Amino acid sequence: MTKILIDDIIPIIVIMALGYVCGKLSYFDNDQRQGLNKLVLNIALPAALFISIVKATREMLAQDAVLTILGFIGIIVMFMLSYYLCRLMFHHSIQEAAVCALIAGSPTIGFLGFAALDPIYGDTVSTNLVIAIISIVVNAVTIPIGMYLINLGQSKDRERLSKAAVTNSKGQVSIANPKDDIAVDPNKDAKTDKTAEVMISKSSNMGKKKNQNLEALINALKQPVCWAPLLAIVLVLIGVRVPSGFAPTFDLIAKANSGVAVLAAGLALSTVKFSLGWETIWNTFYRLILTPAAFLGVGLLLGMGSNVNKLSMLVMAVALPPAFSGIIISSRYNIYVKEGASTTAVSTVAFAVTCLLWIWLVPLCCH
Repeated sequence: MTKILIDDIIPIIVIMALGYVCGKLSYFDNDQRQGLNKLVLNIALPAALFISIVKATREMLAQDAVLTILGFIGIIVMFMLSYYLCRLMFHHSIQEAAVCALIAGSPTIGFLGFAALDPIYGDTVSTNLVIAIISIVVNAVTIPIGMYLINLGQSKDRERLSKAAVTNSKGQVSIANPKDDIAVDPNKDAKTDKTAEVMISKSSNMGKKKNQNLEALINALKQPVCWAPLLAIVLVLIGVRVPSGFAPTFDLIAKANSGVAVLAAGLALSTVKFSLGWETIWNTFYRLILTPAAFLGVGLLLGMGSNVNKLSMLVMAVALPPAFSGIIISSRYNIYVKEGASTTAVSTVAFAVTCLLWIWLVPLCCH
């Protein structure tokens, strides 16, 4: 456990703190911060996701049906539950709740998976299987779902803006619904004001829009962070093996992912006032306590208690701190930044304690 703290947790905290200090000292301006986020989100992270997933095989997924099914269904259910609870409890928008789910509902399996599980359980086939299954679901399923929801929320916002702009008989712009809070000057003439002209044009073409769900799905699939892991899972399912000679090419750029992502998380935290409110506490509890507890309970009901080691590995895999891809997406789109960065920071520190809790608790529950 000491090795995990020294080799894995402390470096994350130090690099995140470095990013925070750099942000406070204005070492990076806003364009440079966005450039780092773009590097991770569009290049390094897709490469890391692709190469980690294609290392799995169909045989690995079929090796333990209960583990595979529980991993797939469990991660998706907890992801969507985080999304709906965020909307219900804290009244966030679709895209804010989606980013919350990407953070509170997704473990950082790609970054800490092997680092946390190997020292405890050893580098075994079972360890690789658990990490591969959780990694595939988090990276190839929940990230595309999250990106789809973000695009859907943005599409609905654009529609709301379009509906808010109407033209009266004098060619002036007015607000259709005062609750929409759209900053449009009603005294401006639509014939001379370009902003009004564009908004009115959008409003008049509402009937010609594509279906919002389809448009959001297409926009999500255009992102490398979505299609790269999906392509990898397709290759795994059809049995196509990527030649090992290609791995170093992907690994070289993928290595930039974790370090830059953690640094960017610190930069994001420096741009907002750190919050240790109820929402941050809830997200941390959901990520580190509620999610692994749910997996432990369902695993025991499905008879996994007879293999304590495998159940413990599964619980530990889903008890990891938030996925750093979530905070990168948050910072890149400027959505849920304050809550997301605070949750990531608090959860990463708290994991040093909850990790010990689950190592002790799982065997106790199995006896």
